[in-house]
Amino acid sequence: MYDHSDHNHSGHENHQNNTGEHGSDINNRSARDFLRRFLIVTVLLVPLALTNKAVAGILSFPAFNLDKWIQFGIATIIFGFSLVFFQHAWHEIKMRKYGMMTLVSLAVGAGYLFSAASTFYPFLNAEFYLEIATLIWVLLFGHYLEARSSLAAGDALAEVAKLLPKRAHRLSGNNEEDVDIGSLRENDLVSVKSGERIPADGTVIEGQSNIDESLISGESKPVEKQRGSSVVAGSIVMDGFLTVRIIRVGERSTIGQIQKLIASAQQTKPNSQRIADKASALLTFIVVSVAVLAFIIWFFIVGESFVFSITLAITVLVIACPHALGLAIPTVTTIATSLSAKNGVFIKDLSKFEVIKKADYVVFDKTGTLTRGQFGITDILAFDNFNQDEILQVASSIDRHSSHVIAQSVVKYAAAKGTDFAEASEFESIIGKGSRAKISGRNYFIGNKSLLAEFGIDINKAQKEAEKLSEKGKTIIFVADDKKTIGLIVLADEIKKESYEAVKKLHSLGIKVAMITGDNELAAKEVAEELKIDDYFSEVLPEDKFRHIKELQEKNNIVLMVGDGVNDAPALMQSDVGIAIGAGTDVAVEAGDVILTRNNPEDIARLLILSRKVYGKMVQNLVWAFGYNIITIPSAAGIFAGIGFILRPEIGALLMSASTVIVVINAMMLRRINLNA
Repeated sequence: MYDHSDHNHSGHENHQNNTGEHGSDINNRSARDFLRRFLIVTVLLVPLALTNKAVAGILSFPAFNLDKWIQFGIATIIFGFSLVFFQHAWHEIKMRKYGMMTLVSLAVGAGYLFSAASTFYPFLNAEFYLEIATLIWVLLFGHYLEARSSLAAGDALAEVAKLLPKRAHRLSGNNEEDVDIGSLRENDLVSVKSGERIPADGTVIEGQSNIDESLISGESKPVEKQRGSSVVAGSIVMDGFLTVRIIRVGERSTIGQIQKLIASAQQTKPNSQRIADKASALLTFIVVSVAVLAFIIWFFIVGESFVFSITLAITVLVIACPHALGLAIPTVTTIATSLSAKNGVFIKDLSKFEVIKKADYVVFDKTGTLTRGQFGITDILAFDNFNQDEILQVASSIDRHSSHVIAQSVVKYAAAKGTDFAEASEFESIIGKGSRAKISGRNYFIGNKSLLAEFGIDINKAQKEAEKLSEKGKTIIFVADDKKTIGLIVLADEIKKESYEAVKKLHSLGIKVAMITGDNELAAKEVAEELKIDDYFSEVLPEDKFRHIKELQEKNNIVLMVGDGVNDAPALMQSDVGIAIGAGTDVAVEAGDVILTRNNPEDIARLLILSRKVYGKMVQNLVWAFGYNIITIPSAAGIFAGIGFILRPEIGALLMSASTVIVVINAMMLRRINLNA
């Protein structure tokens, strides 16, 4: 749309100054300001149109002697609302990036001043009040649309900070005090209880617990922590309690490093050139040159009067006012935004359409994006004289008494299978290992290898199968009686049904697909082969995700990144277009340029189809807008005067309106496209 680079730069400075004003507040205020200007000008256009000679004639509306003074007064007020264009034009001129605002300001300024001169000196006979006011009206609405499109751009760095608790339980001797996490220092001891977030990176010195690190690692599998284990700020203690010695705070912590990576990605992220600005820069040069040449040729060479010559020069500027060019992009992107929202896609930065349509690679984070991010039972293995139904009955009957996430998955699966739960007595939860209980007077155990080892239960028969499955990234639950392992329950993160179709559609669009995950090589390979993915990167740490995207870009690829975790945020920011799963963390959502509201990877293919169609409509509209100018500008300059034809401002205004209508109708044709093709 319009080149606001300098304006946006100022907004960025405001965001970082001491007032702490948020960027979205600035955008919101800007949108409200343009909407207010637009509505006032809309009201003022009615009396201005009714006092226009051409309009009054069509409506058989009686003309008054005061009409020209009413027009002058109304047009002057409207002109005051256009001064914002002159501010942007001044920025363009200072930066030597002459674009639409320079041309708009020249046209609006020249048209208004010459119209005002004609009001006071009737012999000039050239008033363009309605044309100029209409141009101002259209462009104010375009600015409003652009400001609205920027409102969703959030602050990813602030969202990272939200992952940390505001307070921590600091230990001093036998005393525990609640303190602000900002006061924590290295080597401080903190207590973290069940359900609480770990306030800073550290090492466990006491306690045992399963930790949910999904917000940091992106992986849904709980991680067992005990004395000597490292823990990361923002992760959640799911059961038990921990005493943690703080080893990293502030910028040195994991979250601090993620913040630095996001900031770095923001600075190095490629900026897409806006199509309308490229067109406007060329059009500005052409129009000004033609207007000056028209005056020089007609006044100095042909010998026409000053009034005739300057009227032609002003007419060139007014007729070239980019009504159609001003709407060419906003109309398309407004309809595209509505279309994308209906298809589960929210685009925060509309200029990214130009980049998306050129994409070579789509890189998916695995967990929660291609997979459900939830554990589901894939297999049940039974040993000796037990069968699968009996193993599931024993496991689910014990797990009914546990609140652990994996235990609840087993119970949910058993209920769906119609399993009859048995009475379990003397239930005991062994933190970080599993559970035990009696069923029909017999002891049963369900949990990990550590649990069975603690009670001296034989696992030899199940060991080989368990290791083979673990290497593929499966989660293994051992089920045993008081002597031996009687079965294994195998859980894995399930691949979404939509992922298969998403990869297939992307391939049909000529896009390569890559997967990035913290899983081991075997687990990653299995998913990649199942989905027929072109490339995959396994055992990837947060900073490595960022680097893998950069490496693909260095091979001249346009890369789209799709993710939903905190660890995805730096990669989302580094990619040419970051696409965040809406059901994921706020950080990923804020870091992304595009949000998938339905958590459906098929929406990526729809986004690519939409971007190509949108880009095509943009080009068509710009070609039409330019085509109009190619015909009207020479006509207005008097190039056809030799055959008795000079384009008058009134006729030019009609052509301008027709050009605008065609651009809008062409944009509306977007509603008919099929995004499921």
